Amino acid sequence: YEIREQDRWLPIANVDRVMRHSLPKNVKISKEAKECMQECVSEFISFITSQAAEKCLIEKRKTLNGEDILYSLYSLGFENYAEVLRIYLAKYR
Repeated sequence: YEIREQDRWLPIANVDRVMRHSLPKNVKISKEAKECMQECVSEFISFITSQAAEKCLIEKRKTLNGEDILYSLYSLGFENYAEVLRIYLAKYR
């Protein structure tokens, strides 16, 4: 099936909120910066999710879970992100 371009990206309002939360209050963020971050973050999520989905396919599973995302992060060289997510998942469970 075909995915519309706007459905591939996180909503710009969500990206803006996260960016503002990470920066000092007096910093302004241009529309171009928000759109660039929106595209980068969305591509990163797709990249990680695709790797996790491939693992599920090989294991003949239909449900992608947190462990699959961790596996993807480790296997793609994002160990630092994986460690933070592992801690979050442990607290979440």
